[in-house]
Amino acid sequence: MAHETAADLLELQELLDQSMSHAGKHLAAIFGETPPVPAGELVELLSGMQVLDLATVTASGEPRVAPVDGHLYRARWLFGTAPNAARARHLAARPAVSAAHTRGEGPCVITHGYAEPVDLRTREAAPIVEFLRVAYPTFDEWMSLDNPYWTIRPTRMYVRWPRDQAGAA
Repeated sequence: MAHETAADLLELQELLDQSMSHAGKHLAAIFGETPPVPAGELVELLSGMQVLDLATVTASGEPRVAPVDGHLYRARWLFGTAPNAARARHLAARPAVSAAHTRGEGPCVITHGYAEPVDLRTREAAPIVEFLRVAYPTFDEWMSLDNPYWTIRPTRMYVRWPRDQAGAA
């Protein structure tokens, strides 16, 4: 079930359009091989948990990438980790991130932006907590509201989704 508002979808569509208009020649050639996916369709294609390869940066400027459970919620990626994870320290100090969701040589979504912390204990985060409880029926058994969660405030998002793989999850 999509949780996006009309404003969320409009903002996402503007981001998708702007991103492709600023894409380099190589990326535009590869991602332009398939028709663009409208924002409303994209959120449906990415419903449920998706594995995101999330890149963060160490204090010495070295990139680190590792998979996280990603959820497209309100047209932004939502993800969490353990409070003692190196990724949590990286994001607290340096919130710039890149994330890629790929499925072989088919669908690919690349997102660049900034991780913004989500405090699950706040009233404003109650809809996110409910969303996570539906996504993970045992959420309250293995997760604490103190665990760090973030959304990615995207500055660029590139999508390549071959039409013969639409709906392929």
